[in-house]
Amino acid sequence: MSTDNRPIGIFDSGLGGLTVARAVAAALPHESILYVGDTQRCPYGTRSEDEVRSFVLQVGEWLARQDVKVMVIACNTATAAGLALAQQTFDVPVIGVIVPGARAAIHSTRSRKVGVLATELTVRSGAYTRAIQDFDAGVEVYGCPASCFVELVEGELAAGQHDSTRWLSGADVFDSPEVRELVDTTIAPLKGHGIDTVVLGCTHFPLLVGPIRAALGTGVRVVSSAEEITRELAEMLERRGELADADVVPAHHFATTSPNLEGFACAGRFIFGRDLGEVRHITLEELEHLG
Repeated sequence: MSTDNRPIGIFDSGLGGLTVARAVAAALPHESILYVGDTQRCPYGTRSEDEVRSFVLQVGEWLARQDVKVMVIACNTATAAGLALAQQTFDVPVIGVIVPGARAAIHSTRSRKVGVLATELTVRSGAYTRAIQDFDAGVEVYGCPASCFVELVEGELAAGQHDSTRWLSGADVFDSPEVRELVDTTIAPLKGHGIDTVVLGCTHFPLLVGPIRAALGTGVRVVSSAEEITRELAEMLERRGELADADVVPAHHFATTSPNLEGFACAGRFIFGRDLGEVRHITLEELEHLG
């Protein structure tokens, strides 16, 4: 049986994709991960599709030059705008988070009415509606833009505005009266439609799952793509004979475009569940040169 010990490349607009990286590390404990967070240009969801496509090509080219065996776009906005282009451009396989998230929604819904919480660009693209209705054309999909959630998460964890002693001790810094009020107001368009499943269409949003569940109320299931994309990734690597050797100790490496490496490492420890080690800084000039 063949093996491949090259790393899995994962990238996101910032810190949110670490929720996917954590799921991958847990399910595939022998695999090495190379993670890139484009935190300096986060959020992607309020930008134009052309801008986001250029970012996908730049970060994707950087990862491809690190000899990754597969590339995971752990960002719904980047998947919606640039997955097809990335798949056409790079020699390594590229997978995104939208189809796995859509599959999870189809498996969950009974009313066949699904809500999608995502960034403005992801909602506007209609990518989730198409993906969900490719599985079941009879499902009604209701998109709800919530880019403010990305700004909340990145501001709290990455910008140094957090009380690190609180959340490193296990406190949920996002479950406060202020956050619950913001979440309740933002998701109001999803209410009253008979929705029984809501997809977290952004990898930052699982960090707000407590307030989101409270706002949606009982009887509404919340699903994210992290577990589904991990399953898809494992199946793909197995079929291709590219799973890492079981005797290899994995090496995880992390990079960010933010100059605040300490803040990224501290927040990343909270999300990824372990120390990130030395975080590499990638300058925007370096990425723009690649693009």
